[in-house]
Amino acid sequence: MSNPPVFYHDESQSERLARKSKDAPFFPIAIGVCAVTCAYGAYMFKKRGQMSPSIFLMQLRVTAQGLAVGTLTLGLAYTMFDEHFGKRKSEN
Repeated sequence: MSNPPVFYHDESQSERLARKSKDAPFFPIAIGVCAVTCAYGAYMFKKRGQMSPSIFLMQLRVTAQGLAVGTLTLGLAYTMFDEHFGKRKSEN
């Protein structure tokens, strides 16, 4: 018995992002939220007042990660809600 040949296709970064976007549509939204948060933090870096740069950057990192995880959680909750109640509507 021989195994069937396996063909590998090298994905470019844009092809991989497109594939991941189809699999999980909230993934690019979470990346965008994280990027916007980082851009806002870079803009506000000069206006941080007496706060030390390391504390500001730690708070910015926690905020960006929290918003990204929150976005993914909302997406998961929406998907679960849609699948659960969507099936119930189609059964009737």
